[in-house]
Amino acid sequence: MSEENNLSNDGSLHDSVPVTGMYKEWFLDYASYVILERAVPAIEDGLKPVQRRILHAMKEMDDGRFNKVANIIGQSMQYHPHGDASIGDAIVNIGQKDLLIETQGNWGDVRTGDRAAAARYIEARLSKFALDVVFNPQTTEWQLSYDGRKREPVTLPVKFPLLLAQGVEGIAVGLSTKILPHNFCELIEGSIEILKGNPTNVLPDFITGGLADFSEYNGGERGGKVKVRARIEEEDSKTILIKEIPYGTTTDSLIDSILKANDKGKIKIKKVVDNTAKDVEIAIQLASGVSPDVTIDALYAFTDCQVSISPNACVIIDEKPVFLNVNEILAYNTKQTKALLKRELEIRKAELMEKVLFSSLEKIFIENRIYRDIEECTTWEGVLEAIDQGLEPYKPDFYREIVQDDLVKLTEIRIKRISKFDAFKADELMRKLQEELKEVNYNLRHLTDYAIKYYQNLLTKYGKGRERKTEIRAFDTIEASVVAANNAKLYVNRADGFVGSALKKDEFVCDCSDLDDIIVIRKDGKCMVSKIQEKNFMGKDILYVGVFRKGDERMVYNLIYLDGGSGRAMVKRFQVLAVTRDKEYDLTKGTKGSKVLYLTANSNGEAEIVTVYLTQGAKARVKVFDFDFATIEIKGRGAGGNILTKYPVRKIQLKMEGVSTLGGLDIYYDPIVGRLNTDQRGNLIGNFLGDDKVLVCYKSGDYELTSFELTNRYEPSNVLLIEKFDPEAIISAIYYDGSSKTYFVKRFQIETTTVNKKFNFITDHKQSYLKVVSTEKQPQATVTLVKGKEEEVKDYDLDMLIDVKGWKAIGNKLSSHQVKEIKLIETKKSSTENTSAEDTDSEDDEIEVGKTIDLSVKKDDEEQLGLF
Repeated sequence: MSEENNLSNDGSLHDSVPVTGMYKEWFLDYASYVILERAVPAIEDGLKPVQRRILHAMKEMDDGRFNKVANIIGQSMQYHPHGDASIGDAIVNIGQKDLLIETQGNWGDVRTGDRAAAARYIEARLSKFALDVVFNPQTTEWQLSYDGRKREPVTLPVKFPLLLAQGVEGIAVGLSTKILPHNFCELIEGSIEILKGNPTNVLPDFITGGLADFSEYNGGERGGKVKVRARIEEEDSKTILIKEIPYGTTTDSLIDSILKANDKGKIKIKKVVDNTAKDVEIAIQLASGVSPDVTIDALYAFTDCQVSISPNACVIIDEKPVFLNVNEILAYNTKQTKALLKRELEIRKAELMEKVLFSSLEKIFIENRIYRDIEECTTWEGVLEAIDQGLEPYKPDFYREIVQDDLVKLTEIRIKRISKFDAFKADELMRKLQEELKEVNYNLRHLTDYAIKYYQNLLTKYGKGRERKTEIRAFDTIEASVVAANNAKLYVNRADGFVGSALKKDEFVCDCSDLDDIIVIRKDGKCMVSKIQEKNFMGKDILYVGVFRKGDERMVYNLIYLDGGSGRAMVKRFQVLAVTRDKEYDLTKGTKGSKVLYLTANSNGEAEIVTVYLTQGAKARVKVFDFDFATIEIKGRGAGGNILTKYPVRKIQLKMEGVSTLGGLDIYYDPIVGRLNTDQRGNLIGNFLGDDKVLVCYKSGDYELTSFELTNRYEPSNVLLIEKFDPEAIISAIYYDGSSKTYFVKRFQIETTTVNKKFNFITDHKQSYLKVVSTEKQPQATVTLVKGKEEEVKDYDLDMLIDVKGWKAIGNKLSSHQVKEIKLIETKKSSTENTSAEDTDSEDDEIEVGKTIDLSVKKDDEEQLGLF
């Protein structure tokens, strides 16, 4: 800019303002404003400024009746420097949390995402809870509003952890906060524990219900994570129902995610129907032949039926953003509540002492006829002096000095009050004031007990109906590739070495998912695992291709190969448990000229018998012999293997299909997540083979036979018995009949063979439930009976009470007396020992001597077979 342009009207130079630094200063001012005045709540009351101004405006308007939200918005705009839209949205947000505001009209639905009606159609008023715990003008710190015309609270004197109860989310400039809502009752109980000096660990609770895993919650601090799932129930083999949705989703967004997953082929469904009314219900009809259990897992893996929430507890303390965990926030709010209660007691104490003082002055003034002393006074100063002299003998008994204002108040007593003064009533009033003052002093001396009592009263008064809605669970890890629907087909061109889902003119291998890994074993003894693609080159001369399951200990490969270095035929059994994608692994010793002579992949560890044919020119006397793969151990993929023969092999043929050498599979049930596993988590329910089944008895009075697939799901809260099914076992059960209001005992055998279908074996009354169930041969139960005013404990042998009947039989009445408690006497003992040998993937395994099963071979021929 030229100097001429910088001249003012009077010819002087303007002060130049450097551009450098202006952005920095203005940006910091703006960021601070957004953080403090818009996005992040104050720790004292847990409110953002707009929320605080709304509540203050509603308190000023409060007359016990509902007000139009439009009127509340107008009242709030006297304090809030922003538009009506932001105020209206904030009011709706507070109202939907159903804590501080009572609502009337259509306020929308957080479950479905429906918006509230216009502000002119809906009404609101402060709740009784808000009036009890949020407001107190005597303990409120005030400040001028933005235009200086009104006064507004700096923070409201909230005597409750409101911030944690409501939760909050805000995005500022370079800063954000996300505090999840917590359970009303649990917060109060936590505050009581803090006052007692005990540690706390409060966990979120969502209005939408659902299931939640808080194992990584980390107190709500940055870096923590909460996994939330929809509550999904299996109505029948073709329909599953979503009864509760995850926090932060709506029924519409959830359905959209399900349809997208179906379009991508991750799940297979026929139709989705939204039946949500008073309660959430989304019905999903499954495609033919699709497993409900696998579909439920797939919904959690590929849709919004499971979401992950990252909390970030940030609050304003002393006009600065501070990161805390929720337990620290709860402790701060509890300490603040205690301080506010103390302040209220001190204010009340001062009020009572003033009332006692003036009541005493009034009594002395009237009973001692001091008012007559002022009849002859001609000046106001003389009147006050006469009263002061009359009170002089009593001044030492007062807690403070008598001031002129006290004398003036005495002159304002009307003649009618003096003439009708009742000394007895005055003394009675004085006694009540003294008793209340004594109680206040006691509470001040025992402030912690007083605060605990305050919280207990809140819980009693407002806790009903605010029980936990979200069930706390530990979630199992769902492998997406395991539960994904088979939305692709795998093809192979063995000669050219191409594998993929787009080679439709080549050899079909199997159905698979687009998330699967593919394993290939080539003729040169190389093994490779790669992600499935449309067309992928994995090496020529492919002998085996299939879907690879990481850590699958049941998949065993039987291999005979020619070692190019020694010319020997080697035999090995091995597993491929974990590999690096697209890396070649040698299954032979890696010497030049090595190649595969025989290969099978066995999904359950089967070991077949093969016939080995040596070449005609071999020096061995016996040129044909059998070999059983079951005679060698299962090793790692890097093991060299055992010597089969040192002579050249012409061909190898399968002689007999084998059976599994892995034995049965030890299946465990984890009662925390309600899933089967082979990782020794939970209780061992049995060793399973082939067609073995699992027996499950539910509290609802149903039994069910299922397979031992690890994808099966069982509701932990409903399972009473889960074990390996024994067709000869007798089930003994005691159940409560809702119709007759009594307990029945019955014994029966499972007669049905249908798998994955529930059969109810108790009465069908809605209040009937199964109390105890056992498959013991001689089951016993301890029953506590009520006989008049006395209780009697008896042990019952259930096998002596009733004979074995059909599963539909009602059974016999357990006792004619009232039953208070029933406990099953456990007698079955089981021990779990892991006797399976560990496999090794060491490259340095020693080559062991092989054996044959050809009993006709003489000892003289053993050298020819390479056995020694």
